[in-house]
Parts: sequence; C-alpha cells; structure tokens
Amino acid sequence: MIRKHIPNFITCLNIISGSIAVVLAIKGSLTIAVVFIFAAAIFDFFDGMAAHLLKAYSPIGKDLDSLADMISFGLAPGMLMMVMMEYSLFGMNVRAENFSTLSLWEITCLSSALLIPVFSALRLAKFNIDTRQTTSFIGLPTPANAIFIAALALITEHRKFAVIDDIVLLPWVLLIITIGMSLLLVSELPLFSLKFRNISWKENKVRFIFLGIATALIVTLNSYGIAAAILIFILISLLMKFKK
Repeated sequence: MIRKHIPNFITCLNIISGSIAVVLAIKGSLTIAVVFIFAAAIFDFFDGMAAHLLKAYSPIGKDLDSLADMISFGLAPGMLMMVMMEYSLFGMNVRAENFSTLSLWEITCLSSALLIPVFSALRLAKFNIDTRQTTSFIGLPTPANAIFIAALALITEHRKFAVIDDIVLLPWVLLIITIGMSLLLVSELPLFSLKFRNISWKENKVRFIFLGIATALIVTLNSYGIAAAILIFILISLLMKFKK
C-alpha cells in the first residue's frame, strides 16, 4: 500500500533539504542554507506524525529517520559553524582556501566545527538504543542544536545588535559554543519533550509556558529570539531537574 510509504517519503524530503543545506553552507549562502534546515525540521516533525496517524511504523523508517537527522541536523549545522568560524577569523566573505598557511589556532577553530556532526552521530546512535527516551529526552536533541546554530548563522549575516553580534562572533566564543553544545548532545541532562498527548493545562503546563515564551522571543527578536528560545528550553529543563 502507498500509505505505508508516506512517512518514509517525508523523511526523504528531510534528507533532500539537509543535503541542499550542506551544499549551500559550504558555498557560503548561510541564510538560504538555514531555510532548508528549518524545512528539514518541519519534515522531521511531520514524518513522525504521519507514521503515528497512518500506523505506518517500520524498522527501516526508524533507521532512515536517524540517517536523515545526521545530514540535516548534524552535518549541515557543522558546515554552518565552519563557515561562521571562517568569517570570524578572516572577515566576512573571506574563505580559508589554503590550509597550509593557517596557524594552529585557526586550524583548531575551523576543525572544531566537525565536533558537531561527530557528537550528533553519537547522540542519534545513543537515542536509538536508549529506552529511557520514549516520552522525554536525555541530552539535547539534534534538531534543537541545529536550530540554535542556524540562528547564529542568521545573526552572522543579518546583524542587528552590534555589541551582541561582536561578542557572539568572536572565534573563542564560537569555539566554546561548539564544544558546549556538542557535549550537551551526549549529556545525561533530562529535557522535556514538546510532544502533546492532549491539551490539558495540568499535564502540559511547562510546554505551554515554553511555547509562549519562545513565540514572544521569536516575534520580537527574530533570529536572536530563536537562539534565546533554545537556551530557555535548556534552562527550563535544568530548573525542572533541580526542582526534583
């Protein structure tokens, strides 16, 4: 039946979007690359929904989803970060074409971007065998990490707050962000899921509050709001952990 292939078809759209994002990021078209990462995130959301609604679960679908996420939310944000590192080190629209002339610091900064796909792969492999993550997450989900880095890429190309931009785009700040977010991917930090089983306020209070805050941030601050929303997501999860 065609119905059972619909979720996998949507996942393939995720793969296509992520692959385009990788190519665009390498070419330095960060804003358009971000658009395709966001498109991949939408497809990633709907393939799971389609599988649930159509009852079209399959072992290949699970593996295909992880492979798609590796491209769209591992490799693509890694390439975004590498280009941002280039801009930070050498100036906007300047590319590092001859690595043999680079200093150790410059090579370290550029190479650090590869931690993102590596730790994303570790995160996805861990998720597939971790039975504790059926209703919540342990460690930062790869889409959340990708969206955060995508927001930084938008900040890189569309500067709005000079002081914040100058700080965020310092090489050592990007290096700390890269290492910190990579470690969060494989951490044991419990994070709440945004999946709703019903619309009860009591059962979904944290989700409603977060979505309200995130919406307000994004509407008022645009790409800065997207990055802030991911940080709020992590902060709320930390507060929930300490409250327990």
